[in-house]
Amino acid sequence: MTNLGQMMKQAQEFQSKMTEMQESLANFEVTGSAAGGMVQATLNGTGEARRVKIDPSLVAPDDAEVLEDLIVAAFNDAKAKVEAHRAEKMAEITGGLRLPPGMSLPF
Repeated sequence: MTNLGQMMKQAQEFQSKMTEMQESLANFEVTGSAAGGMVQATLNGTGEARRVKIDPSLVAPDDAEVLEDLIVAAFNDAKAKVEAHRAEKMAEITGGLRLPPGMSLPF
């Protein structure tokens, strides 16, 4: 029974580390750019769009901020749809097996 106890302890430690990593990724940000930096997109470590920056010379200056916000919203809407689709497909594969809170596949 000691091995089972050790396995449970390791599983808990693994889940704790996964939670820490997920929190760390949510706070991590990276910015990609195009057109020599005239268009920039910032995502967090989970792939969620945080910001889009468009050089005002590419659009009417009064429209840039609204356009940036709309692009972020559209990106995040698409990401949510991908995640829902992935969850649906994963449920098909696992036969509806529910994973413990905070744990997801693939690991």
